This record gives sequence, C-alpha cells and structure tokens, in this order.
Amino acid sequence: MSKHELKIDRVLKSSRKNIWRCWTEPALLEQWYCPKPWQAQEVDIDLRPGGRFNSVFCGPDDERMPLTGIWLEIIPEQRLIFTDAYSEDFWPQPESFMTGCVELSDVKDGTQMVWTARHTSQEAVEKHLEMGFEAGWNAAAGQLEELAKSLT
Repeated sequence: MSKHELKIDRVLKSSRKNIWRCWTEPALLEQWYCPKPWQAQEVDIDLRPGGRFNSVFCGPDDERMPLTGIWLEIIPEQRLIFTDAYSEDFWPQPESFMTGCVELSDVKDGTQMVWTARHTSQEAVEKHLEMGFEAGWNAAAGQLEELAKSLT
C-alpha cells in the first residue's frame, strides 16, 4: 500500500452481483453511500469510462457537499475506479481530493470488497483521516452489506 493510500478490506455477506448493483444503481447507492445520519442524494451515474459519477452528500444540519467526478475503469462485477480529478468526458477539475478503487471478488462467506482511496499528498491523507475515513467508510460498508443482503 502506498503512503498516500487509505484502504478498507471487508468480507460482505452478500453476492458480488448485489454488491455491484449497490455501487452502480443510483437509487441503491443513495441508500448506503454515506454513514448515517448523512445521506447521498442526487446521485447521477453514467456507467462508462469518462461518464458521470456525481452526488451530493447531505448532513443532518442541512450541510451539502456536492461531489463531481467520473468513472475511469469499469470491469463488471469486479472493479470500479472513479475520481474527482475530472468531470464528465475528462474535463479537468480545479481541485482533486482522491481517486477511489473498489475491487470485488468471491470468497467463501460472500464477497471480499477492497475499497481504496488514493490521494496526491500526505496532507490529503491526513485530511481524510480527520474527516473520519475509517469509521465512515466502515459504517458505509456495513450499510452496503445490509442493503445488498436485502436484494433478491
């Protein structure tokens, strides 16, 4: 792992197909992507390299954090790479916080999900840690697992 990377590695007790759906279907992503009491809203996905991956994180006190990004790589039911360094069709953004990578594989008890945040600097890593990276991403992964298990 790079010194500018943060990562969680979890086994989720659900099928890879359902985990993938929760990552790629806007109505499902809105239900788990932010740790409660925050909520992802206005999720807009165009699932192709260079396509949109936009949302707004909304807090309990009317906070709004718009997130604009794109998909860089999509390997169905295996790997997603996304970044806020660009907006749709690879238009550079004035600032970038991270590039995310999600890797899914089958394991005995369900699906192993390795979710990585890659940053450009140690300062960005520290900022993400201060924002509650570990607790937040693990809470979101737990919410993802529960939602995925509920899908038929």
